[in-house]
Amino acid sequence: MSLAVETEFAKSVRAVPRRALPVIDVGKARMGDAAAIEEVAVQWREVWESLGFLCIVNHGLEPELIDGMRDAAKQFHDLELETKLEIKVTHDQKGYVPARGGLTTHSKFHNSKKLNTVECLVLATDFPDDDPNAAEGKRFYGATPWLPDDVVPGFRATAENYMARITELGKSLLPVWARSLDLDAGIFDPFFEASYTYFRVAKYPPKSDLEDGELGSNAHCDTGFMTFLPPANEEGIQILGEDDVWFWPDLPEGAVMVNMGYFFERWTNNRFRATPHRVVPPTEHDRYSFACFVNPNFSTSGAALPTCTSADNPPQYPEMTYWEYFDWYMKNSYTHYGKLKVSGENDVTA
Repeated sequence: MSLAVETEFAKSVRAVPRRALPVIDVGKARMGDAAAIEEVAVQWREVWESLGFLCIVNHGLEPELIDGMRDAAKQFHDLELETKLEIKVTHDQKGYVPARGGLTTHSKFHNSKKLNTVECLVLATDFPDDDPNAAEGKRFYGATPWLPDDVVPGFRATAENYMARITELGKSLLPVWARSLDLDAGIFDPFFEASYTYFRVAKYPPKSDLEDGELGSNAHCDTGFMTFLPPANEEGIQILGEDDVWFWPDLPEGAVMVNMGYFFERWTNNRFRATPHRVVPPTEHDRYSFACFVNPNFSTSGAALPTCTSADNPPQYPEMTYWEYFDWYMKNSYTHYGKLKVSGENDVTA
């Protein structure tokens, strides 16, 4: 529990309005119902061309699955720091990232130099040993480090199952994404045959005495294609609306938030919006959050999609693979790559 006096900066970031997120029922669409896919695609398009954040219901994720992952997150983060550091994050962007281990320096939506207060365990897709990229040690292709099961019983099984279920959900919605862009329903399928799922099991400790610019996670957009985020045990996430006003999102019980990342914004040539969001630390209790990012394979080029360009709107970005974009994003977001220079315990200097 935080006993510190709330600073003026903390008061200001918490004193933002509330706003209901669009709610979309994906029950039939995710099961492949063609008429439902078309119906949902219309709603989908309207959101991604405006707010860029929504929540879904009838998503197929049982409350027990989400509650179990939340319990597992607490189980991991309750471990001693020295134990968690046994699987400290690697150059493959897998493992434990201690508090104040990152800041999205490339973000256009803040000018803070304060490192984020969040700590997290990063899990991600593993590749077979005979994968050429894994065999040569290419970044992001290395194996995920895990603590032994006797140290954190059942954690790996719970986390891997959760990742698999979210990946399955994401792939089931690919036809909706495609039809929302007036593309063939199966156009994205080849890019997800060897998809890359990235999973952040995060803990935000309470902090009332925030310094100016200090947040749990500063304003940023995600990296990839789509993100799934169930409500946390404590409020924290804020979203930047189309009107450039930050707000607390309201959503129905049991709904799961969905947003998209920068790579897909590039792929749609800015037709769809990757929406900035941030996390304000709780005031009394630890906040556990587990965002799961479902992405195409690393070799996906991301060249502007055919329904997203015209004579008046030519491609806005140079062609870049998802691996190249992910590599750039991570190097400019985390201190362990060495590009971000840190002064003291909390400030990025370059």
